Amino acid sequence: MLYFRGCTAREKQPSIQDATEKLLNLAGVDYHILEDESCCGSVLLRTGFLKDAEELIKKNSEVFNDETVLTSCAGCYKTFKEDYVNIDVIHVSQLLRQLIAEGRLEFSKKDFNVTYHDSCHLGRHMEIFDDPRSVIESVADIVEMENNHENSLCCGAGGGVKSAYPEIADELAKSRINQAKDTGCEILIAACPFCKLNLENDDLEVLDLTEFLVKYGGLDEEK
Repeated sequence: MLYFRGCTAREKQPSIQDATEKLLNLAGVDYHILEDESCCGSVLLRTGFLKDAEELIKKNSEVFNDETVLTSCAGCYKTFKEDYVNIDVIHVSQLLRQLIAEGRLEFSKKDFNVTYHDSCHLGRHMEIFDDPRSVIESVADIVEMENNHENSLCCGAGGGVKSAYPEIADELAKSRINQAKDTGCEILIAACPFCKLNLENDDLEVLDLTEFLVKYGGLDEEK
């Protein structure tokens, strides 16, 4: 299995990579990473740079060598699934659910509530709603925000908005954070590094799914 970290986890949110690798190692998953990993091409595709994206897609496809590709990023997952040809790809939330079902990862259920943000790419676009929730519920109970599942609000970071219109991205993030606060939860969980990056704030703890499991799952540190 190839763990494709994605630009955000690799460059801006390395704690997501660290948490993911910790979980993979604890579960005994045989995987490797690419030291010279490129972008998947998602941002280029969404912002109209199709020729550059096609070159990246061709380059990456030659490197993957028919391996199963595991990704932390919802945008990478959607891109590999829809814009590449014959790529076997799995999102980390899907793999974690499998590993828990097989008994290869075990967590301690805690008596507290969290809320979960459905990212656009993983949720509405790819209709992956149950996997991350199932994983979260192995540790805590979920209190849903007003807008959830296919009606979830965008975090504000996708489609080049954060780069081109940062003020709009900030306002969208504030709206989503306020919905999370309204649930009464102290932790907002995302399954997309891009979402986590844009939703981070001073009033509410925001964690990637993998970070949440490592921090609150009661893992045996001696494993």
